[in-house]
Amino acid sequence: MSLFEDQAPRPLADRLRPQSVEEIVGQDHLLAPEKPIGRMLASGHLTSMILWGPPGCGKTTLARLLAARTGLEFEPLSAVLSGVADLRKVFESARARRASGRGTLLFIDEIHRFNRAQQDGFLPVVEDGTVTLIGATTENPSFALNAAVLSRAQVFVLKRLDEAALQEILGRAEETMGRPLPLSDEARSLLTTMADGDGRYILNLAEALYALPPSTRLDEAGLMEAVQKRAPLYDKDREEHYNLISALHKSLRGSDADAALYWFQRMLVGGEDPNYLARRLVRFASEDVGLADPQAMMHALTSWQTYERLGSPEGELALANCVLYLATAPKSNAVYTAFKEAGRAARKTGSLMPPAHILNAPTKLMKDLGYGSGYQYDHDAEDGFSGQNYFPDGLERIEFYEPVERGFERELKKRQDYFNKLRAKRKN
Repeated sequence: MSLFEDQAPRPLADRLRPQSVEEIVGQDHLLAPEKPIGRMLASGHLTSMILWGPPGCGKTTLARLLAARTGLEFEPLSAVLSGVADLRKVFESARARRASGRGTLLFIDEIHRFNRAQQDGFLPVVEDGTVTLIGATTENPSFALNAAVLSRAQVFVLKRLDEAALQEILGRAEETMGRPLPLSDEARSLLTTMADGDGRYILNLAEALYALPPSTRLDEAGLMEAVQKRAPLYDKDREEHYNLISALHKSLRGSDADAALYWFQRMLVGGEDPNYLARRLVRFASEDVGLADPQAMMHALTSWQTYERLGSPEGELALANCVLYLATAPKSNAVYTAFKEAGRAARKTGSLMPPAHILNAPTKLMKDLGYGSGYQYDHDAEDGFSGQNYFPDGLERIEFYEPVERGFERELKKRQDYFNKLRAKRKN
């Protein structure tokens, strides 16, 4: 550090960075004395770990403080800026340090950005204790990290900071600045909502507010005008994308129209392609509504076509119509289940031929072989139903489709039962 470096202006978020593990907010499920990391600190020994959590929840700060508390040399690397050569330098320093009886904590920020070879590169030094690894990631470790890394490190999930934690951070900012934030109570609550669980971001917002004239006092509208609202955390090709589409799909299946509309809007606001959402709505109509409401698929397709003709944002209302229609529609996965069961039977039975009586016989040879012999034309039967067997010879009849007693499928169940009774009567 230079002579004047400590006098240089520092961002409020940096000045308020916790100086001890006890000052970290919102992570008591890991740091309390009886919790996993709390127990490690009490024993004075850290194991390698992966810290998984959203931006601004304190992953880097926690790693730095864990190193200080356990007497380990803190060696930080960013997976975005570092490569194998940087890792080797750290390993050499760690080995030299170990020879003199000192340990090293290797912190890798955004560890999910290392490729497989880079991740494999630090396994030996983790295994032999040369370094204690702490990796930080915003991505699901199950998808982002090698199985070998996960087998050598415990995964700890850091929570998005709730309103109480964010309010505590704001209180510390006010104490440091020596005056309250220039906000009404309602605007102060809105500020925590705008931060979306990110402690670093809320301090950046607070710093921008402290730059306003001291006489300023903002209500909710004034706050929205004074600071730019943060875009929701959403990455269209990462885990959050799959989390939200899962939430939408399950809300639709659970017939919760309001929750479904909320998740639909969360994805739109996050920048999701409405065409992707339209495809998923058609899929839902087919899989989860099925024949309980035969109009559902037509409605989904029509809503998609309306969006294609109108575009955004007007066309998105047609998709919202579809969301509410599907959420309130009767549900049945009987077709989906029957389709899968029939597929299993088809793969299991191989190449069984259809029974001869339902084969066409366009040639004399085929007629001589019995093709079409004994076929009963259903329209000639008094009730329009012959009751013949249409399964392959040697395969017992299987009932794949079992309609539910909901929506239009209740009518289909009556029809199915009617044909089953006639079939049993013809068989006897």
